[in-house]
Amino acid sequence: MIYPHQLFQAFPSHLPFAESFPMDVAVFEWVPRIAEALKTFFQSCPQTGRIFSKVPPQLYVTGDVYIGENVQLPPFGYIEGPTYIGKGCVLRPGVYIRGNVIAGKGCVLGNSCEFKNALLLEYVQAPHFNYVGDSIMGSHTHLGAGCILSNLRFDQQPICMRNLNKEKFNTGLRKLGAILGDHAEAGCNAVLLPGACLFPYTQVLPCETFGGTRA
Repeated sequence: MIYPHQLFQAFPSHLPFAESFPMDVAVFEWVPRIAEALKTFFQSCPQTGRIFSKVPPQLYVTGDVYIGENVQLPPFGYIEGPTYIGKGCVLRPGVYIRGNVIAGKGCVLGNSCEFKNALLLEYVQAPHFNYVGDSIMGSHTHLGAGCILSNLRFDQQPICMRNLNKEKFNTGLRKLGAILGDHAEAGCNAVLLPGACLFPYTQVLPCETFGGTRA
């Protein structure tokens, strides 16, 4: 088994979701907790206290969406709730956010990038033509242009992960992308297979197709 404390130094204190993401559960269990964390947050967040940055007229925003202070929003794109965008984030033109997304402060959600059921801790960079689905990206992680975090097996069977001893364990999840520890990186046009896990400061090379766990 792999636990959050092995991958992330801490859950960012500025995010109001710490209780939903404990450090003593298997890390893949954080993925299905994203939706519930957002549901709980918006139940107590008034409609008048959700948008703190100017929304351009051609940026389509629908559902329960929180946008923090000093967020750079693009002239066009799509944001579907429930979604939480932390202060100081940068959203670039054509961003496509499909819901159940949490982005901590200072993250870059790039041009023509798609995000769905994803947790980005803080200062995450997914800047160019990336797909981030059913995934967790630790603080200061980075994806090169065209990097894909794939989340569904061809046979649509439950996704397995591997621990540091390369022992396989079944997550029971039909959809699970990649989990990147703090400061991990994947190069341009890399593909991380469902259930891939990168420990802190590890890398996947450009154009590499990677599955399993790298530490």
